[in-house]
Amino acid sequence: MVKLDLERLKGLRAELKDKNKGDYIKVGMSTCGIAAGADKVYELFKEEIEKRGLPISLEKCGCLGMCFAEPLVEVGMAGAPVVIYGRVNTSVAHRIIDEHLCCGRIVSDHVYELRRS
Repeated sequence: MVKLDLERLKGLRAELKDKNKGDYIKVGMSTCGIAAGADKVYELFKEEIEKRGLPISLEKCGCLGMCFAEPLVEVGMAGAPVVIYGRVNTSVAHRIIDEHLCCGRIVSDHVYELRRS
């Protein structure tokens, strides 16, 4: 196991900041998310991003902490707050793509959290 000192931690932090630049979608794929249909939502995002040629990264992540609102989707876009959407099914995922990603309008009826990027 590698010992972490302050300099190594600063380096890891810088790597994560560089990795998180650009637009992204994260789909919560913990057991509660999958049980609520996150796998279908992830696949829809994957297909639509490829079909439309959208310059956005798609990632799976673990628990986002709000199991009652699964499936959860985090959307980050340059110059905008990070949005966590809840109760996302394939219909809502289409709206996120059409309204948020393509037009810059937040799908307000499914927002569970907004935070500065």
